[in-house]
Amino acid sequence: MDRPVLNSMLLGSTDPDRLKAWYRDGFHAETDGYGNLNLGGFGLVIEKRDDVAGRTAEPGRVVVNFAVDDIEEAAAHLRTLDVEWLVEPEDRGVGWFATMIDPDGNYVQLIQMKPEYYANA
Repeated sequence: MDRPVLNSMLLGSTDPDRLKAWYRDGFHAETDGYGNLNLGGFGLVIEKRDDVAGRTAEPGRVVVNFAVDDIEEAAAHLRTLDVEWLVEPEDRGVGWFATMIDPDGNYVQLIQMKPEYYANA
């Protein structure tokens, strides 16, 4: 068997249209013919679910990470959309990180690694 490739994730929501719009607008996602979001070749499927609450009870259990080339530019765009920040962009040694909270309470991070991180990888 070939090695499996992670190519998408599903976020269940009580208000999928609101959540899709948040990710589409915040991260310049394209929508396929089924309403799924394409984020740089990674699929984000957001569906209505009756087995989830309106807000997640454990927002740190799964964190959606976005690698960005310029964290300040990405954060500036997200600020125009009035996102809820948990942590504004900060230098953590190996790179810059920022954490926001999506409308369903999930944690979403921006990550910009420093060049030396990749040099040591």
